[in-house]
Amino acid sequence: MKLSTKGKYGLKAMFELALCSSSKPVSLKHIAKQQNISDQYLEQIFSALKKANLVKSVRGAQGGYFLSKDASDITVADILKVLEGNMVFTECLLSEDACENFDSCSTRYVWARIKQSIEEVTNSISLQDMVDDYNSNFNYKDSDITDIMKNMK
Repeated sequence: MKLSTKGKYGLKAMFELALCSSSKPVSLKHIAKQQNISDQYLEQIFSALKKANLVKSVRGAQGGYFLSKDASDITVADILKVLEGNMVFTECLLSEDACENFDSCSTRYVWARIKQSIEEVTNSISLQDMVDDYNSNFNYKDSDITDIMKNMK
């Protein structure tokens, strides 16, 4: 499974919105600049997030967006479900009709466990968790990420 740019950018944008949360709305231009994302692309992303009631908007010169609920009540899963849909990378987990080997599939158990693990992680991390992590200055360096990736093999 590969996360699309829509999911990645949407999560980054929602993080920025949570980070800037205050009494006044945050403009897409600000979010785009801070997260290095095209503001036209952000408009599409925020349209979906607004429709899902994860954000609210205010029009006008001082307008922008704000979270529709507390950052601790919005999970990574909430955001990714809106922007990515079902978080599965094989159709057999969605429908018995997707595979003729559904009843005797030797790998279905593996795919189901991976899906379950992804759901557990994304449901357990809130935007507030991301902000708290960021504020504690815990940032991965490129070398740290390389080491993590090596250890995963």
